[in-house]
Amino acid sequence: MIAAVAIAKRRHKKSGRCASIKRHATIWRDRLAGHDRLFHDYFSETSTYPLDKFLRRFQMNRPLFLHIKNSMEQHDSYFVQKRNCAGVLGLSSLQKIISGDSIDEYVRIGESTAIESLKKFVRAVIEIFNNEYLRSPNTNDIARLLAEGKQRGFPGMLGSLDCMHWKWKNCPVAWKGMYVGHAQEPTIILEAVASYDLWIWHMFFGLPGSHNDINVLDRSPLFKDLAEGCAPSVNYSINGHNYTMGYYLADGIYPPWSTLVKTIPYPQENKHKNFAKAQESARKDVERAFGVLQARFAIVRGPARFWDRDTLHDIMKACVIMHNMIVEDEHIPKDIEDLNDDVSNEDWVKLSFERTIGIMEFIQNHHRIRSRENHSQL
Repeated sequence: MIAAVAIAKRRHKKSGRCASIKRHATIWRDRLAGHDRLFHDYFSETSTYPLDKFLRRFQMNRPLFLHIKNSMEQHDSYFVQKRNCAGVLGLSSLQKIISGDSIDEYVRIGESTAIESLKKFVRAVIEIFNNEYLRSPNTNDIARLLAEGKQRGFPGMLGSLDCMHWKWKNCPVAWKGMYVGHAQEPTIILEAVASYDLWIWHMFFGLPGSHNDINVLDRSPLFKDLAEGCAPSVNYSINGHNYTMGYYLADGIYPPWSTLVKTIPYPQENKHKNFAKAQESARKDVERAFGVLQARFAIVRGPARFWDRDTLHDIMKACVIMHNMIVEDEHIPKDIEDLNDDVSNEDWVKLSFERTIGIMEFIQNHHRIRSRENHSQL
């Protein structure tokens, strides 16, 4: 008994804490070794893995990755490597940016720090690149989209429209009934418009999975600028009829609006069969964009594991922005000038603080967007 008490006293003196309080476990991860390994594997001049392996690993070219990294450091000091009060270097910007992909074993970063870094990263991506890479089409963009649509047999086409469901694994039980739809699991809906080059021009994310595509469209801001009369003009002619509103290709569930062109169900005549085949082929652009988006970012391919809807919105939006950055970096046509550099400030769609259009004009535009007659004519 006396020996046991003596051993307990010695342990108490060594710990410096009350015996009833459990010590906090700390793990020495050797952060500097993690940074050195990451840098020499992918970012040094004599890196272990060549550029094609970098592209396969990070789904983007190294110059684009470094551009994002440098923008992060300039925008938020959180991503700048610092020393703590003991003079020890903390995590580098590379470790914090990549933390959401590889935790602890390779990057040498803890789980809580990885989650914090991910949230700050997606928020910084939105704040830095949103206005450029998730903008509404400007005048030159519309001219290019119309030219491509005409070449593919659809004059006036601005892209294709569809919705994607993202499974929400950690959906709160109280909300589960609202978020469960046809997938029999909680999901959140992403509505998007994509063009032929897989650039996503519009995204609307956050509605529960119990909605269908029509409900999402009714709440979407897709035609907001058009109804308010501040969208860039779109002028084209088909079979002697002049039109001033572009349209999107959509599947059969969408309503018969003048701004949507659907396929012909059960076509009988050869003309109808040719149209249905061309429409269904061109409409696959948005589905291809969804597939590429999920292939590039595993976080939106698998079930969402966060609880907060705002965090999920930031993650999806940041992934769409980086998807567009990769599209611009890898798929700029050589025969088309870089419109992003040559567009003047007057061509960009900007917010207006002037008096909005009258209520009667707004209602008239609203009816024009939903015109069944124009839909049938198109």
